[in-house]
Amino acid sequence: MGFISRGFRGKRRDTASSSRVPPGQYVVNDFPVLSAGPTPRVNLDQWTFSIEGEIDEPKRWTWKEFLALASETVTKDIHCVTKWSKLDTTWKGVSIDTLMEGVETAAEFTTMFSDGGYTTNLPIPDLINGQAFVAYAYEGKPLAPEHGGPARLVVPHLYFWKSAKWVRGLRFLADDRPGFWESLGYNNHGDPWKEERYSGD
Repeated sequence: MGFISRGFRGKRRDTASSSRVPPGQYVVNDFPVLSAGPTPRVNLDQWTFSIEGEIDEPKRWTWKEFLALASETVTKDIHCVTKWSKLDTTWKGVSIDTLMEGVETAAEFTTMFSDGGYTTNLPIPDLINGQAFVAYAYEGKPLAPEHGGPARLVVPHLYFWKSAKWVRGLRFLADDRPGFWESLGYNNHGDPWKEERYSGD
């Protein structure tokens, strides 16, 4: 399994306003592909998205059911912990607010889980009020597998490792449990404006 190096380097390529580019970041025009393992290939007839854990009634959607949910198209800047930022990325998907409609829970934390065994942890306040969504299209086209398709979590206000590729569900938890990268030394929260890259930042 190949891991992302802490020493990723890049050249500044623009004069974007510092109000949009967090400290230590540089802007790219391409969309770098960084993964912790091989890219899963998913049969959409077998794909599901689930909400489970500390809730009264688990929820699950097939691919066709998921596409039938109310969707949004949003344009956001994204920021990778390896120091690149990409501005004005356009996504289409289903907000976490929509997916959580009718869900009752006393939990304060979640784990997002994906094909390939990847997980990342997020407190509920970072997922709601329009801050996060499960995207299945990017720039008007179906989301490519190398970028997390058929569906990935997108949480633009946090470093992009929190935007889990190939996402398959959300698990509510009473206690915070570090995910894949968090267990390997990445910051538990990941706010790019505070440069929360690694544990202790």
